Amino acid sequence: MGSERQVSRLASDQASGGKQAVDAVASALRTVASEQAGLSELARALEGDLAADFAAVVDLIRAARGRVVVTGVGKSGHVGVKIAATLASTGTPAFFVHAAEASHGDLGMVAAEDDVILALSWSGETAELRPIVEYAGRFRNPLVAITANPESSLARQASHVLLLPRAEEACPHGLAPTTSAVMQLALGDALAIALLEAHGFTAQDFRLFHPGGKLGASLHFVTAVMHAGEAMPLAPLGTLMGDAIGEMSAKRFGCIGIVDEAGRLVGIVTDGDLRRHIGPDLLTRTVEAVMTRAPKTIPPDMLVGTAIDLLNTTRITAFFVVEDGLPLGILHMHDLLRIGVA
Repeated sequence: MGSERQVSRLASDQASGGKQAVDAVASALRTVASEQAGLSELARALEGDLAADFAAVVDLIRAARGRVVVTGVGKSGHVGVKIAATLASTGTPAFFVHAAEASHGDLGMVAAEDDVILALSWSGETAELRPIVEYAGRFRNPLVAITANPESSLARQASHVLLLPRAEEACPHGLAPTTSAVMQLALGDALAIALLEAHGFTAQDFRLFHPGGKLGASLHFVTAVMHAGEAMPLAPLGTLMGDAIGEMSAKRFGCIGIVDEAGRLVGIVTDGDLRRHIGPDLLTRTVEAVMTRAPKTIPPDMLVGTAIDLLNTTRITAFFVVEDGLPLGILHMHDLLRIGVA
């Protein structure tokens, strides 16, 4: 009997656990659906009444002599930190000032008149924002409000208002900032990218602010990673395959580039070519009888990140880096693994 009760209890626990898993997934789907609905409302607003105000704020920030000072508290403050970081990393100087700290000395970080203040508050009635809002008025700093309440104190005192559409929170009690936080974040990202495009901010500009980590490595040119000079496996036309295989084995890239009398790359012999032409006379044949002509190459000004995509889509493990037909180096997938970007 004891054994039967244990089996029954185990089955009940499993059933309960299965129901909890189903309930959790259903809850997650409701949350995602609510936040998707909020983003859809934001998109509609940007196609309508919000469009002119958004464009005006982009122009305002572009023309500003100073920086963008992002401020907020609570969840809006956390979103503000991310918006400031995104702006700064994409060519718009910005930093975050916590609204509660502003009245305790951090207002000294704001340059009078030159800096644009971007204040986030869903209700527009956040008491902690009052000192920095008053500062903006006193020193004539442009004040941009991101809020959902057009009649709020913040909206009335702002020089520009980016009005978020009302949307239901994913929280079943309508209390925890969820959908509203996602909408604030999306609007901040939209500002950053619009400014990036307006400034003509390039991938190389991006690299200046992201020199470290996987992202920084992917923004290097391939010339920073490739093997050049004597490290390249090369052989001239007319070379016997026996000698070419020896060079391939010594350099260990799984291929060898074939050059003409002017040093231009005209072909490549790969491990695959060897397998396709294997036979008793392989070693005595010349490279032009085996090589793949007009091999795929990459230019020296290609970014490492772009080269990774090319390696993945073509399923080629190595590319010669070529300029004006001349091989400058060779880039192998192992090099990308070594620097942590592949």
